[in-house]
Amino acid sequence: MQTQKKLISTSSRFEREMAFSRAVVVENMVFVSGCTGYDYAADSLPEDVVTQTEQTFQNIIYALKEAGASLQDVVRVTYIIPNPADIPLCAAVMRTYFQDVLPACTCYCAPLVNDALKIEIEVTAIKSK
Repeated sequence: MQTQKKLISTSSRFEREMAFSRAVVVENMVFVSGCTGYDYAADSLPEDVVTQTEQTFQNIIYALKEAGASLQDVVRVTYIIPNPADIPLCAAVMRTYFQDVLPACTCYCAPLVNDALKIEIEVTAIKSK
């Protein structure tokens, strides 16, 4: 028996250029690719880290909703933040979204594919039945 998977896309050029899906659903598991603060509706990237972090969460919420899940279903999160000095600013935003969820977490300080990107977040969720 082959496992069925559902691919979630935002139809962004980044997904096409790098050959990935925004999220992949396998049974009740949702794997959301690393999301950034790029605002697809405005076709822009905010300059400040707080606004990018807020937009990143909106992009994650969209992908989870398309997959039939929500932030409440998130069990694992990975943060990639290029500038360690930005961690407290990002953490303030993270707490507003995950205060009651408290997923397992890893945070890396590493460069991203574009110097204008200030954060990237990936999540794994288990859909509620």
